[in-house]
Amino acid sequence: MRFVTFEHQGQARAGVLVPHAAGRAASLIDGAHPARPMPLRQLSPSMTAWIEFGLVELSVALKDSAPEQECLLPLSAVRLLAPLPCPGKIVGAAFNYRDGLAASSRPAPDQPVIFIKSRSTVIGPDEPIHLAAGNQVTYEAELAAIIGRPALKTSTDAASAHVCGYAIFNDVSYTNMVRDDGGFVRGKNQPTTGPLGPWIVSADDIVDPHDLAIELEIDGVALQSSSTSQMLFRIDELVAYASAQMPLDPGDVIATGTPAGVAANHQPAAWLRHGQRTTLRISELGELSNPVVET
Repeated sequence: MRFVTFEHQGQARAGVLVPHAAGRAASLIDGAHPARPMPLRQLSPSMTAWIEFGLVELSVALKDSAPEQECLLPLSAVRLLAPLPCPGKIVGAAFNYRDGLAASSRPAPDQPVIFIKSRSTVIGPDEPIHLAAGNQVTYEAELAAIIGRPALKTSTDAASAHVCGYAIFNDVSYTNMVRDDGGFVRGKNQPTTGPLGPWIVSADDIVDPHDLAIELEIDGVALQSSSTSQMLFRIDELVAYASAQMPLDPGDVIATGTPAGVAANHQPAAWLRHGQRTTLRISELGELSNPVVET
């Protein structure tokens, strides 16, 4: 199932997209409506509460529970927000795509290289990426794995059971700051550098997260085109490694790295500019698009 956070008539809450037949308008289950399906009635209508309960468990239950018409809203009547507007923390993986390493002539690391990105960077679909003038800023198309169960020193074999879903993430990065600082903290944590969305697809609906096409275009021009099969360290390895360094909690996000084609890989470099629109696509996960505005 596809789980969303949306705004309707000034109120934000969680919902679930309803599969629709061709020619019929898309709609969603309002997670706060009194007539919402029984599996949701015991829960607060927030993505955090749903993740803590179990997105996979909700997905399975909802597939066996046809919603009442009264609890449905047309998708055209709502504004989608980041599906997880306030994640616990974002753990990013750097240098994690073989094709990205090759494009940059960088040797493969012996173990995952991780960094922390603040939850305050997160924005949703169609929200603007604000650029601070005078910087070299790149897009980074990434598969985000959402943690659904606490993980601490988790084995690789057990790690995938701690992931409850997947979303699209754009790890917008100030490359000049990363280069000047020799580290990720400042360059990865500027405001609005974490577009996330448009929804979370529960893990039971993704057969193999390591076999998904991933691409990014700006104003219709393809700049990244690859597959999650190019990951150097798979998601279970990233979860196991990160959980050995820190506790992972429900609602944390693992940003799994980006393939070749970041701004510096192009001639001339394709730094983000005012007036552009970034569009990311990952097969089975949909499309995430954001305008770029220089401030």
